[in-house]
Amino acid sequence: MITLFSIILIVFIAKIAWFALKAAWGIGKFVLGIILFPLFLIALVAGGLIYIALPILIIAGIISLFTTRLA
Repeated sequence: MITLFSIILIVFIAKIAWFALKAAWGIGKFVLGIILFPLFLIALVAGGLIYIALPILIIAGIISLFTTRLA
């Protein structure tokens, strides 16, 4: 009986850990894509590095045109 309980407990903990990793990945993508990337581009422009910020913005725009958004 203890062995069955141990197996079920390990499976439950593994599922919870997998869910936590998926949630952290989603939150990380949101923070990087929605908050930090535009701030990075604004900082480049404010610092006088528009010749670096503009190609990055163009590349990001081209990539966003050809990729599909899931969910």
